[in-house]
Parts: sequence; C-alpha cells; structure tokens
Amino acid sequence: MKTELWLPTKAAADALCISTDTLKCKREICGGFLEAGRDWCAGSTRNSSLTFCVERCREAFHKRGTQARGGQS
Repeated sequence: MKTELWLPTKAAADALCISTDTLKCKREICGGFLEAGRDWCAGSTRNSSLTFCVERCREAFHKRGTQARGGQS
C-alpha cells in the first residue's frame, strides 16, 4: 500500500513549484479543480492549516495542463 504525502499549504506549494495563492485558488470551492476530501482537506478548526495530497494535486495539474494543450503529451 502506497503512503500518500499530505502537506500543509506552504510545503505543498513548494513541492509543486507553485505559489500558495495558486494552490488555494485551484480548490473547487474557489472555482478550481482540486476536490475537497480527495486532493485537499480542511483542518478541524477555522484556524487549522489546509493540507494537500501532493501526488493527487500533481496528477490534477497534469491532467488540466494536458487538456489545455489539446491532449498533447
């Protein structure tokens, strides 16, 4: 069984080589494509960090980028 890497916003953004603003804006609640509970999770309180699954986010960004390029590899 593969262990998924879940990181708080800043560390996940760094791992994905994008800004924290970009990462947060790509959540579906902000009009993006990252799904709550699958690609990211809210913390248990209002002040808790959001956490992101780096592998799933990378896959979602790759899929969206491929679609934007007309399916080119």
